[in-house]
Amino acid sequence: MSGAGATVRRHRFDGGDGHAQGPQAGDRLLACGGALPFLAAATVPAGRELVLLSGHTPPLIDASALADSTAAYGDTFAQTDGTLRELQSTLHRLGLTMGELVQLRVYVVGDPALGGRMDNEGFSRAYARWFGTPEQPQLVARTRVQVAGLVNPGWLVEIEAVAVA
Repeated sequence: MSGAGATVRRHRFDGGDGHAQGPQAGDRLLACGGALPFLAAATVPAGRELVLLSGHTPPLIDASALADSTAAYGDTFAQTDGTLRELQSTLHRLGLTMGELVQLRVYVVGDPALGGRMDNEGFSRAYARWFGTPEQPQLVARTRVQVAGLVNPGWLVEIEAVAVA
């Protein structure tokens, strides 16, 4: 089937694919339990539109904190969850849902509370609330990198996305 009604094919990591790195080198399970929900690849059929979404950042959660502090936006878990909520809001304005996402590029700053290391567990726990759930079963292809910083020094997370309309 091709054209506007064609379905996106989502290719899971299956463990036997010879990809020695696996889903991000041993990042298959959360420390708190549960599998991480993301794909090896997604195939977009001809006739479908790609929607490229600019980077989304976390919402302010504490207006009494300095605007350029992590206290204003929360830890990596809170920032990831808030950023995905912001992304969902943008998708809804475009007539799309989280289930129509096919790729995420995630930029994570090292958390000062963790000696400058990225809070992988905090990010992953929040991420797992949004993908591969009974409410939103679709998975996305994903890249996550640690960066030195983002535009606002209080931000620990920025997420770019690609959706299919």
